[in-house]
Amino acid sequence: MKSDGEIMEILAAYDLTGSLRATAELTGCSHHTVAKHIQARDAGRPIGEPAARSRVTDAFLPKIEEWVEGSKGRIRADRAHEKLLALGYTGSERSTRRAIAQVKAAWRLGHTRVHRHWITEPGMWLQYDFGDGPRIGGVKTILFVAWLAFSRFRIVIPLRDRTAPSVFAALDRCFRILGGAPTYVLTDNEKTVTTAHVAGVPVRNQQTLDFARHYGVTVLTCQPADPATKGGVEASVKLAKADLVPKDTNLRGEYGTFAELEAACAAFMDAVNHREHRATRRKPAAMLAEEAPRLHRIPDTAHTVAFGLARTVPGNTPMVTFENAQYSVPAHLLGARVFVRTHGTGPGEQVIIVHHGTAGPVEVARHDRARPGSPAIDDEHFPGTRPRTPGDYEVRARSADEAAFLAIGEGARTWLVEAAAAGTARMNVKMAEAVTLAKIAGTDQVDRALGDAALHGRFAHPDLASILNANIRRTTTHAANEATSLTQGTGAWAAIGNPALNTTASNTAAEDAR
Repeated sequence: MKSDGEIMEILAAYDLTGSLRATAELTGCSHHTVAKHIQARDAGRPIGEPAARSRVTDAFLPKIEEWVEGSKGRIRADRAHEKLLALGYTGSERSTRRAIAQVKAAWRLGHTRVHRHWITEPGMWLQYDFGDGPRIGGVKTILFVAWLAFSRFRIVIPLRDRTAPSVFAALDRCFRILGGAPTYVLTDNEKTVTTAHVAGVPVRNQQTLDFARHYGVTVLTCQPADPATKGGVEASVKLAKADLVPKDTNLRGEYGTFAELEAACAAFMDAVNHREHRATRRKPAAMLAEEAPRLHRIPDTAHTVAFGLARTVPGNTPMVTFENAQYSVPAHLLGARVFVRTHGTGPGEQVIIVHHGTAGPVEVARHDRARPGSPAIDDEHFPGTRPRTPGDYEVRARSADEAAFLAIGEGARTWLVEAAAAGTARMNVKMAEAVTLAKIAGTDQVDRALGDAALHGRFAHPDLASILNANIRRTTTHAANEATSLTQGTGAWAAIGNPALNTTASNTAAEDAR
């Protein structure tokens, strides 16, 4: 076969000579070859294109195309080969695989979905979706992700579940972060939004309609199993999970508390919304400032119907009553109004408490279902306090003498508690004696003696002084070493090798006389 360059030389020579034989002599080929390429050019066929050869699968192509169409491009080549053999096919499996691949490629080309770029107006569309969050204490969390279409502003809020109250609370916080609500909210067909489909038409959840009416928005859903209709938020979910969920790729450690996850989400939002977006070449935060005036105002109070029953926290204790049982809330909510509801059934049933503040509704407490008379208490809701049991008394001075005794140290406090438990008589006199001894022997020594007395249960009148003297003797007892000896009357042996003071004086006087 002639190369493309050789073919062009043949055509050029023919155009100069107009003779097949003269062209053949100039190019070194037969006049038949010259005639073939001239005819191909005149017929409009590609120059030098090899003639198509028949293949063993050509006779079965209609059946192969039927199978590919029926399986929507999913038929396996090995299964197709078995079917072809039953129809009298004599080719190899390799030839079958080649034919199946070509037919599949043609089918996909004809069924490729063409995406039109979505151009949205400011203040019109908000999309939201969910992603699996990290586990905290072995419990799975949810990442609520919202995406404002025009400005590309992203919001990530961690949730403990995907129930309607949690989702509504997240949307309320989302609107307040944005500074208003858009016209449309787009999401998936979850039970919190869509209860069923009739002839392809979604039937809305009544709670969702009440929520949408409260905020003046229209909630729409995409086609089932078609996430591409909300591709913006889908990409945001992927980005949030890649950064916030601990993985080897992001070197993020495990979260100890839910508050740590909330702080991480806030930091992620601040970072992603203050860097240039690759599509708009602008920062989403700057674009939100332009879009915010196109968002409509939302009510000052949240939609609380789904949040639960309203309760007022007493002014003296952070506990609320729900169905004859009590549950703790953070101490800073004293006197505030909260909403209480249940989640789940059976042994795993929980009580959820939500508070609506300036930033919107926020879950402030979650307890296992409690029984009447056995309140559910979270120690973190009582800062600066500790659980008290009968017999666990707080040691606190009520007079100057008691304060002087307790000032000795922890040993004095321990002695007071143990001596009182033992029914010790005349404790005030013994405490005053301890204060006096502390002035003479030192506070540390007396505090140690008081601790030893409490440890061994010695609370009689002479016990403290006896223990104190014993401790002092132990600390002042000499031990034998290279410099000292415990033998009586051997102090002079220490001066061996050293001249006596009087001898030195005599020698000095003699030298002066000389």
